[in-house]
Amino acid sequence: MANIILLAVCLLSGIGLNRTGRFPATTAASLNGFIIHISLPALTILHIHTMKLDSSLALTAGMAWLLFGCAWLLFGCAGLMFKLDRKTVGALIVVAGLGNTSFVGLPMIEAYFGKSSLGIGIIADQLGSFMVLSTLGIFVATIYSSGTVSLRQVVKKVLMFPPFQALVLAFLLRSVPLPDWSVTILEKLGGTLTPLALVSVGFQLRFGGIRAIVGPLAAGLAYKLLLGPAIIYLLYVTLLGASGNGVQVTIFEAAMAPMITAGIIAIDHDLRPNLVGMLVGIGIPVSFATLYVWHILLKGL
Repeated sequence: MANIILLAVCLLSGIGLNRTGRFPATTAASLNGFIIHISLPALTILHIHTMKLDSSLALTAGMAWLLFGCAWLLFGCAGLMFKLDRKTVGALIVVAGLGNTSFVGLPMIEAYFGKSSLGIGIIADQLGSFMVLSTLGIFVATIYSSGTVSLRQVVKKVLMFPPFQALVLAFLLRSVPLPDWSVTILEKLGGTLTPLALVSVGFQLRFGGIRAIVGPLAAGLAYKLLLGPAIIYLLYVTLLGASGNGVQVTIFEAAMAPMITAGIIAIDHDLRPNLVGMLVGIGIPVSFATLYVWHILLKGL
């Protein structure tokens, strides 16, 4: 219960700090920078180093790729059927096709499943969501904004992303015992992720102009929060017969709200910024309710 209250307090604090006008508009970017360069890499090294690796993690890593592929197919067909403009379709694919598996996902995993399950969330984020965003996400954003795709730029983005570098380092260090002092430092630095991430999310929430985009907004959130995780449940549990904590956390991650970083990429490519802002801004608080329901449904796996 304390972790859930912490999430709410941090989210509301971010909203309040934004409305006071006492903090610069770049506050969220600064917080995100600290999270990406310090908090998330620390957590990655800490949990990947001790995490037990097994074949079930392939399903965890593949979840984001499946969700994005289904979103591309679904919204691509919907765009043709309902004659949606390219930028709306692109925004829905990129933002509704990727979940906030780190900034929101990791704090929610800690709250519902405990710290021991964070390694699964990191795999879902780093080998799943981040890799999809850095490859297919950038590719789709560029295509639907009528730009060009540079393979060199995509590769550079992946290799230079600090959490990805930390992931590689963590795997290289798995056979090397970490001294107690380094574990303590990693725990302290990684512990900053939850409060800073939720304050950042709250600081960026925007709710104006919803009526003009209610159709695409509803479709995007319905896919991300309900249909998408249901597809993963059908594939992993019903068809493959998977079960256990790893599958529970994987499906839980599939039900996360739209990814903030994907929204940034979409806006940078001018893919309906207002729609993107609403998908992220409304999706995150609504996901707190839908994630609670998903957690109850997943208990028996």
